[in-house]
Amino acid sequence: MTALATSIDDGRRGISGDALRSLHSTCHLAMTPMLRQSLAVVLLAVAFPLASLHAQRAPVRLSVTSDGHPLTLWARSAPKAKGVIVLLHGRTWSALPDFDLQVPHERLSVMQALVARGYTTYALDARGYGATPRDGTGWLTPNRAAADVQAVLRDVARRHPRLPKPTLVGWSYGSMVAHLALQQQPSLAANVVLFGYPRGDTEMRMPVSPDTGAPPRETNTAKNAASDFIVPGTISQRAIDAYVVAALKADPFRSDWRALHEWNALSAPALTVPTLLLHGEKDPYTPIPAQAKTFTQLGSPDRQWIILAGGDHAALLEDTLPAFIAAITNFIERPVVRR
Repeated sequence: MTALATSIDDGRRGISGDALRSLHSTCHLAMTPMLRQSLAVVLLAVAFPLASLHAQRAPVRLSVTSDGHPLTLWARSAPKAKGVIVLLHGRTWSALPDFDLQVPHERLSVMQALVARGYTTYALDARGYGATPRDGTGWLTPNRAAADVQAVLRDVARRHPRLPKPTLVGWSYGSMVAHLALQQQPSLAANVVLFGYPRGDTEMRMPVSPDTGAPPRETNTAKNAASDFIVPGTISQRAIDAYVVAALKADPFRSDWRALHEWNALSAPALTVPTLLLHGEKDPYTPIPAQAKTFTQLGSPDRQWIILAGGDHAALLEDTLPAFIAAITNFIERPVVRR
């Protein structure tokens, strides 16, 4: 058994052929047919889980500096990656609850699902979210968030010089950040996915409001953490409970935004990057008329609009996750006519 034991490491390799042959020749004559069959079952049970252990580990924590401020970037790498994806979370909760939720006996990690499709995947904690501290002001603004995403896209591109430019995926408020970042700097990404895009009417104007002094730092609640799971039967109660625990652990206090009039710069015609508009059928934040208006006005003719049947605002964490992943990867891998 020594040869077998020494051929098993931390899951990145399986059982070597030499070890199996050695074990087989040593034990074959001494075993009854029933024992030999039992050993084969045991070997298969050991070999297959070892191959997937690497994917089950926690994501790698990286740091990217933007205007002197450290941003936490979580990473999961795909062997022989064919592309790179950067994920942006929404208004209230940070990257890991949203994109790397771990639930026993369930597969709800967006990052792991994208890695399984061959994409190295990064997820950003914006300023004041998750493992990224607030800056000295205590506030986040749309332009500051967009500039931070631009810094992350440059950093990710430098890490993968032989791969296509990253695809940027934003959820909810993160889709607005993605829009603003690439409207300002369209050369930084190959594609953008606006998922659960809540600003269907980019002609809507927000008033300029004065700075309000110190940020309130309101306490987040379990009720708020569970509020996006709207459609019954699309996610288990165990998964909702796990999300609530992970969300409150990562973000015990609500992040604070100001200068919201900066969203007035959003313009669908000014977004010229190839765009996938994606949302759940029953998402209350994405009414069809508003999404249709955004889609028809997008600045790139290379665009798609996909509705996830039966999904709500949290469709990426529900039984629509496979359709969510397929929509994104199929868009990235679409045939492109170049003339």
